[in-house]
Order: sequence, then structure tokens, then C-alpha cells
Amino acid sequence: MSKIIPGTGGEHYVPYSERTGECSDVFFTRDLSADGLRRIFERVNENITGKIAVKLHTGEAHGPNIIPRSWVRALMENALPDAAIVETNTYYEGDRYTTDQHRRTLEINGWNFCPVDILDENGTVMLPVKGGKWFTEMSMGKNILNYDSLVVLTHFKGHTQGGFGGSVKNIGIGCADGRVGKAMIHTTPGSSDMWDIKKEEFMERMTESAKAVADHFGKNICYINVMRNMSVSCDCEGTAAAPVVTPNIGICASLDILAADQASIDLVYALSEKDRHALAERIETRHGHRQLSFMKELGMGNDRYRLIDTDNSDTQITADQAVKNVVPFADDNER
Repeated sequence: MSKIIPGTGGEHYVPYSERTGECSDVFFTRDLSADGLRRIFERVNENITGKIAVKLHTGEAHGPNIIPRSWVRALMENALPDAAIVETNTYYEGDRYTTDQHRRTLEINGWNFCPVDILDENGTVMLPVKGGKWFTEMSMGKNILNYDSLVVLTHFKGHTQGGFGGSVKNIGIGCADGRVGKAMIHTTPGSSDMWDIKKEEFMERMTESAKAVADHFGKNICYINVMRNMSVSCDCEGTAAAPVVTPNIGICASLDILAADQASIDLVYALSEKDRHALAERIETRHGHRQLSFMKELGMGNDRYRLIDTDNSDTQITADQAVKNVVPFADDNER
């Protein structure tokens, strides 16, 4: 059985007023469109240079909730013409378990308008984990070494094991290779249950993996969370994902991974109790808030931030103000 670490509070949401420390900038737009994505990227692209990778969850076959391909295509063609989408194979058997299966699924889902690099197609590499509690290094897809900059483009949503999937999950799980790295995060060596590591320990292992990626790219990384079609299920569940009941909110972007994910969580918690209930319950029952507190302990960023409303002359706003006029969720089938 996985250990549950006492006293780390992963089941508890910490209000903004109870946080301390420095502030980072988080840019926000309500414009959930290709143009909104392009504009928010322009606010955080200052250090995105050289050979560029875009870490994106491309989804299981016919997955309904992934970031629309048309938005990503417009971003790649207009702002990142020489970049590649990057992914890794999955730990579980399914549509993306082997490279051949993964490439068939990419074709089904329409990710054929730019290069897609499956990072672990040609093997693995160990990246150092500085100051880790569980690891000194993490196994990643080897091709990660081929890039100078990383755009972390995340569909923010729930997650069956992590509670929520933000930027940390996108790179912590999504850059770890499918056989070694993901096993290091999910499974106690020798266990017959490949998913036996849960709650605080799982959050901490995933976060240390994300730190290895963030440290590797240094200043040449940015984080964008698209808060749309937020099921309590991850995109790895594909067509089996739970129905979406959480309202669409907008897009957050930052140079600070903790600030990006914390602001996204705060926007969810600023919704009415009825609108946030399903996603908040998923986060709390899995102790997902430990992702945030552990990032702070590891020095990965700040949980205090200035939320900058790019729709309204860069006015600084609160999460409550940002979600004031959200509407109940209606099916959004844009692809």
C-alpha cells in the first residue's frame, strides 16, 4: 500500500489570504478561441527561442475535450512555425501505448499539420531532480534533449488520480517516458498494482518529475492553462470521460508554473458551489492540492500572483471578478 504522508494537507484548499511570499504575474483572458490563445501566448513568449517544443496532451482516439486542433494549428502556423508538438507513450495499454499505436491515434485526432515528436520513441534519458524528496533523477523521453525551449500548453481539467491536471501534470507525467519514468511516479517497485502510489506521495513524485523538466529548460519555458471543457476526467480517458458540468472560464498564462496552476485552481474555487462542486470534490478526494504546496516547498514558484485581465487594459483583478459572468456549461464541440 502507498504511504499517505500526514500533515501535508492535499485535501484542503488554501485561500489566497492565507498564503505568504512573493507574487508572480498571471495573464488571463476569457477569450476561448484561437485568437485568445495566440494573444495570451504573446504575453509569455519572451524567452521562447531556438528549437521549440510544445507539450500538449493530444488525447486518446476521438477524445472529446482536448484543446481544439484548429486553435493549436493557428498558434503553430502564426507564432511557432518551426516548432514541434511533443508527447510520450503511455504507461497503460491503450491507443498510445506503443509508438505505432500513438502515431495512428495522432492521425485519427487530426494532429497532422505539424511535426509531432514522441519523445521516448528513441529511448530515455535521466534528468536530475534537484532537492527532491523521492528522486535524484527522473527518466524522460530522450528526444527532450533536442529542444531549447518548451511551451507547456495544457488543457486544465480533473484527473482520476491527480485530482486535477494542470501544467505540473502535463510535464511531470507527460515528459516521463512510458515504461520507466511513469512507473517511477505511479508504482512501488515490485508491486502488483501499477497504480498503487496515491494521494500525497503521488503528487510529490509527479511534481518532482515536473521540476526536472522545468529546471532543464530554465528560463526558456512558459505555461498556458486552457480552462475549457473541464471534465473531472483526464483526456487520457478519451470517450469514457465523465460529462462536463463545470463552466468554461478562460485561459491563464505565466512564466511561473506554480502561479499558473494555483491561479487556475483559484478560478475554479471562485465559481458558485454548484458550479465548482464536481471538480473541487475530485481535487480534494485525491489530495490534489498537494501539487501546489509541494511546488512551493521545492522552490518552483509562487502561490501568490497578480491576475492581469488582458481583456480590460491589463487591469489587476481577483479570481472572483474573473468568473463573475461565467455561464453554466453548454456543450462546446469546437475541434
